[in-house]
Amino acid sequence: MTTTRAAASPARTMLNKVPEVTLFFWVIKVLATTVGETFADFLSGLGLGLVGTTVVMTVVFLAALAAQFRARRYVPALYWLTVVLISVVGTLITDNLTDGLGVSLVLSTIVFSVLLGATFAAWYAKEGTLSIHSIVTGRREAFYWLAILFTFALGTAAGDLVDEKLGLGYWPTALIVAVLIAAVAGSHLVFRANAVGTFWIAYVLTRPLGASLGDGLSQPRADGGLGLGTTVTSLVFLAVILAVVSYLAVTKRDQLPAVEASTEAARR
Repeated sequence: MTTTRAAASPARTMLNKVPEVTLFFWVIKVLATTVGETFADFLSGLGLGLVGTTVVMTVVFLAALAAQFRARRYVPALYWLTVVLISVVGTLITDNLTDGLGVSLVLSTIVFSVLLGATFAAWYAKEGTLSIHSIVTGRREAFYWLAILFTFALGTAAGDLVDEKLGLGYWPTALIVAVLIAAVAGSHLVFRANAVGTFWIAYVLTRPLGASLGDGLSQPRADGGLGLGTTVTSLVFLAVILAVVSYLAVTKRDQLPAVEASTEAARR
């Protein structure tokens, strides 16, 4: 009888709203971040302009987000579609502030850092955890996606700021950020640093990593890139994302079994 009631509870049906943090998670996250950079540039060049592109992509993103909230479990295709779209929107928000309104990258970085910190503070005050393994209610999911939006906007601003100040180029920047991510991962795996804290630090850092890779592949050779263009780069990375997400949808490699997921959430 207890098992039957638990299976029917709303919290249990929402245990799998987000994927397990595996290697697949980070691979798709970097790919989605790269698409966020190159696809935003591609769309801006279609004649809509920066503002028009932002409006259109925001509407599409909100539609996907609404579908994500309506889902009662983690659906790989829907979840990662939302991530790709929020990556594009987060990039466009920072670009609008910088290119459209003339807001300095220093100020953008500070503002988005404060907004992300405030989101985490409110999330923890209300829920007592920032773990993505505990996204079992609508309110927690709202905090989660708001934090994701600010990580993309912050990563864009901070990445552009570092590139502007240091002028290292796409590939050296990508290498440096990759080393930083490896250091964060090592601090958790070797020295047992807090899992939640290291996750969110790595999540922010993957944005400048993906952006540097995207620019390195798409930008002209004269500017230090490989000259593939934003269209080809976006399509290639979208195809890879589709392939990996399709694999996960079939194999469920990034999903916990229901009983195990229930136990994991209870621990959090």
